[in-house]
Amino acid sequence: MNGNARRPTSSRVQTEAPAHRRDGAIEYVGFRVDGQAVVLNLSEHQRLTPDQSLELVNHSPTGFEWGYAGSGPAQLACGLLLDYYNDAQVAREHYIAFRNRVISQLECDGPAACWHLTGEQIDAAMATITDDVVALPDGGKPSPTLPENWRTVTRPDRRVFQRADRDHYIVLEEGTDGWLAVLCSQGDRAYPAPLASRTVSDDADVERAIRALVDESNDHIEPPEGEC
Repeated sequence: MNGNARRPTSSRVQTEAPAHRRDGAIEYVGFRVDGQAVVLNLSEHQRLTPDQSLELVNHSPTGFEWGYAGSGPAQLACGLLLDYYNDAQVAREHYIAFRNRVISQLECDGPAACWHLTGEQIDAAMATITDDVVALPDGGKPSPTLPENWRTVTRPDRRVFQRADRDHYIVLEEGTDGWLAVLCSQGDRAYPAPLASRTVSDDADVERAIRALVDESNDHIEPPEGEC
């Protein structure tokens, strides 16, 4: 496929379609130079950098990645959606689902290998994304018991809290021995390798356990260079 002109996708994207849209075919390519990930917008002859997307979400200041569901791919997903749709809200609300469905599947093996992603493919993927809306400052609800950078996400079968500036989630659901609270970094649907967890009895302070996991989240974030 060679890409096509951009068009609104899911119902949410359609109601919030970018006001400034570029016509014509769009194609992105990713490859590695000396082991470093490089992403180009071939249609506009420009290199895509994390700078603009870092103003929305700060997952990977060191650069983009692909091929798995992690921080580098999350930054690339946000960067691609922001560049393609030119709409910060669309990028912020859908980049996690886009990472999970598209960026995590990209392959680039070998020194001469690369991946291609067209505008048509981006639109097709976004047309299938109707949930997994990311809770950032303009989505979700603040929690009166958690710091300002955490939001609550509505789910019918569990309570989910999401950190606005990192890909960290706290999931609270019923376990076999009471409440299970899990801190994870790959969304609220599955957490095969949680960062931390707590089992809380029915008569214990669940909110206290959640606040403890918030502190655990901070412990998993490395301080900027020069700080200790």
